[in-house]
Amino acid sequence: MAKNLKKDLKKWLPTKYLDRLFDDDIFSVSGFSPVIDIYEEKENVIVETPLAGVKPENVDIVIENDVLSISGKTDEKKEVKKENYYRKELRRGSFYRSVFLPMPVKANAVHAESINGMLKITIPKMERSKRNKIAIKVKK
Repeated sequence: MAKNLKKDLKKWLPTKYLDRLFDDDIFSVSGFSPVIDIYEEKENVIVETPLAGVKPENVDIVIENDVLSISGKTDEKKEVKKENYYRKELRRGSFYRSVFLPMPVKANAVHAESINGMLKITIPKMERSKRNKIAIKVKK
């Protein structure tokens, strides 16, 4: 489904917008995409996502080219047969989410912690270069 949609959208959207749309994993075919909050503090970008019931060792966090990817899997519980459910809304299985970060970051200094089922990722911002006036040397 997503491949055909991407092909059709190429006629209408510039490639950079199309790539970004699909990099954000809007059209996830398998598993699910966890919801996230991204906000800024003085020196950090903070990303939070609820992953209740997911063991931290089953979560992978990768930052590459200022794109954050969170993936992992939940344990599938097989205690009750499907036909015995009245409603089944809890998401189980694999998950994946990839988002562009709002600014350049220090990918090698990331801190992640799980607090009561909430994954909190603290990502230091890259220092912006200061304005530097360049003198022009005149040669004769």
